[in-house]
Amino acid sequence: MGFRGFCLFFVVLALSFEPWLLKSGSLTCNSNDLRALTGFYNCVDSEIAGKWNKTASPDCCSWSGVICDSSDVSGTRVVGLELANQRLTGKICESLAELHHLRVLNLSSNYLSGALPAELFQLQKLEVIDISNNHLIGSINIGMCRTSKGIRVLKFSNNHFSGEVPKDLANCTSLHHLSFDKNNLSGSLPESLFQQQNLSELNLQDNSLSGLLNNGIGNLFNLVKLDISYNMFYGDLPDVFGSLTRLEHFSANSNLFTGRLPTSLVNSPSLQMLNFNNNSLRGPMNLNCSAMKNLVSLGLGSNLFHGPIPGSLSLCQRLNHLNLARNNLSGELPNSYKNLKALTHFSLSNNKLSNIFSALCILQHCRNLSMLVLSMNFLDEEMPADVNLQFKNLKGLSLANCKLRGSIPRWLSGCSMLELLDLSWNHLGGTIPSWIGEFDSLFYLDLSNNSFKGEIPKSLTLLQSLISGNISLEEPVSSFPLYKGRQGGRRLMYKQISALQPTLDLSYNMLQGSIWPGFGNLRRLHVFTLKDNNLSGPIPDNLSRMSSLEVLDLSHNKLSGEIPHSFANLSFLSAFNISYNQMCGEIPQAVQFDTFPDTSFVGNIGLCRAECTCDSEQTLTHSFREKNMKIFGLPFGIGAAASFVLTVTCCFMSGWVLSKPNKRKNAVTRIGH
Repeated sequence: MGFRGFCLFFVVLALSFEPWLLKSGSLTCNSNDLRALTGFYNCVDSEIAGKWNKTASPDCCSWSGVICDSSDVSGTRVVGLELANQRLTGKICESLAELHHLRVLNLSSNYLSGALPAELFQLQKLEVIDISNNHLIGSINIGMCRTSKGIRVLKFSNNHFSGEVPKDLANCTSLHHLSFDKNNLSGSLPESLFQQQNLSELNLQDNSLSGLLNNGIGNLFNLVKLDISYNMFYGDLPDVFGSLTRLEHFSANSNLFTGRLPTSLVNSPSLQMLNFNNNSLRGPMNLNCSAMKNLVSLGLGSNLFHGPIPGSLSLCQRLNHLNLARNNLSGELPNSYKNLKALTHFSLSNNKLSNIFSALCILQHCRNLSMLVLSMNFLDEEMPADVNLQFKNLKGLSLANCKLRGSIPRWLSGCSMLELLDLSWNHLGGTIPSWIGEFDSLFYLDLSNNSFKGEIPKSLTLLQSLISGNISLEEPVSSFPLYKGRQGGRRLMYKQISALQPTLDLSYNMLQGSIWPGFGNLRRLHVFTLKDNNLSGPIPDNLSRMSSLEVLDLSHNKLSGEIPHSFANLSFLSAFNISYNQMCGEIPQAVQFDTFPDTSFVGNIGLCRAECTCDSEQTLTHSFREKNMKIFGLPFGIGAAASFVLTVTCCFMSGWVLSKPNKRKNAVTRIGH
């Protein structure tokens, strides 16, 4: 059963309750069910509880979220409770266990806390439990399915459950969907889990589970999706995936797996997504793309794979997400990669690639390419300047930390859809071309740590996406992190592209001239960094119109004049640095400026916290520069006075003051000699 079939299963399940829902308005609530629901709403607090007030309507079948059925031999009974996203707080009461005909319990995406009552699993007709996205705690090893043997769906995701995966899962013989992800579970997987031959989806990611991946995983014949990412599983992967003929999605990112990819896994014809980023897998990449014809997403980044870039991957012609970053791959990009026509996201960063011109010539044939990350490769090569290079659909390009020489190439101007451009940590020089400001969708530009000269292009003040545009960079799958290397051992990772702050970073260059007042139009900009250049002149008052600004770093330049007092209106500003310039005057009086440390202002001879102006003679007295160099102050005066008194006392005691005549004579004699 594929993902479409699996979704269809839940649609059919939901529609199967529609007749009951339609009949609920004319049904009469069973007194036992009414008592159970009354006990439940006494344990929770939300608007739904008010709507369930029995004095307003004693017929619980008319209550919102309550589904009744009259086809049971015992009369009209409550069979469903659909209360997702109702802002419920409080706890799940044991009284729900009195709804003996309950089949579906959906309390997901609320704020419920406390432990899960074990009595719920005594409901013989229960089929679906969804309590995901709450604040529930405690163990889930509470007699699961001993009575409720018909449970098909268990969704416990995103809570605070602890302990081990329940060993009594063997009783859940009808289980199709199991989600324990994003909790605090630990220990190894129980043998009983591998007896669930009807299981089609298993989500265990984001826990602290450990141990070897049991060979029993091969017994889950109907498995379609398996996600064990972000745990501590270790050792070699078992070579048992040949029996999982329906497996479409297998994610095991961020574990401790070693060894090679099993033969049965790299020959799986059903796999569509295979993600093993951030493990310790090694050896050559031996995927058999002749067999894996359905593979759409492959994540093998941050492992220990070595050797040349595998040319065989070009046979996986349905690939649209390919992450091979942070391995030990070397050599040139195979020419056959031009056949990856479906490729949209490709990362080869932090390997040992060579010949950037050849790589770009090949990849331009991948017409659907949207995100390209080649950072930390091609060391000391020349930036290709061939104007015939074309990447018309490219939205994100990262060539950071490659030590590339040359200038910003003209062919980039043809990438009209660019939203992200990172050329930082290279040896690029010349001027920043004015056409960069013509990218209507560009919201993230990092040209830092290069050798650009001249003025800042005025066209950067016209970037439409930072003025009023809609920032909507397509989010790739979670297995496609973007790595960005930096010197000094620091490494940044763009884990979620859509979460990137709109940024303009031109720091650590040799730019001159003034800061354009037009930058104040960039109301969508969050990070503005011009650190370590040769910029001069005043800080434009118009920058206070950058209403979304969170980070502003103008340090280590030659800026002069006062800090605009209108900066007090930058309510989102959380980091500000104007140190080591030629600023003077009073620092703006505002709440956020009171939180900035003195290091944000040092190195300016005329700045002060209060009562000074650029024309004041007191400027030097109150300056941040002299604050750190001041000698004559109160501490010095106290110390000097104490030293004087101590010196005089010692002189009296030693006889140097008012000494006896013979001693004074001897002293004079000694001085004379």
